[in-house]
Amino acid sequence: MNTTTKKDQGGSQATQAKDQASQAADKGRDAVSHAGEAIGHAASAVGQAVTQKAGDVASAVGHKAEDATAAVGHGMQSAADKVRDYTPSEGMLGSASKGVADAIDSAGKYVEDRNLSGMMEDVTSLVKRNPIPALLLGLGVGFLIGRLMTPRS
Repeated sequence: MNTTTKKDQGGSQATQAKDQASQAADKGRDAVSHAGEAIGHAASAVGQAVTQKAGDVASAVGHKAEDATAAVGHGMQSAADKVRDYTPSEGMLGSASKGVADAIDSAGKYVEDRNLSGMMEDVTSLVKRNPIPALLLGLGVGFLIGRLMTPRS
């Protein structure tokens, strides 16, 4: 065999090897692409499940908070009844205890009836109607909390 024929055969084999390598690389890219799509779909499904679960938990917490608020309101009304039962009913002390009991009872009814969401709506409405006093009150409360949290020397 002459050297030209061997060169042609070697070149042909090299071309075939190159084509096979190219095809293998294409198949590898396709496999990686399909795997990436599958991972993307799986991640999306997990994300949706997590979002749904978080919504369910938030809803359950909201219901528990509403129930707890109603229970606090009922407890306040019971406390008002106890104040009425265990304090004098006449005289100056009787008038004062009746006023305290009525105020606690009224606040308890409000808390029980309005629950947490209703109270938040009322506070929002109050702040919208009176923004300057609300801002000053917030600053004052923040100052007091800061004073309480600061270590004294």
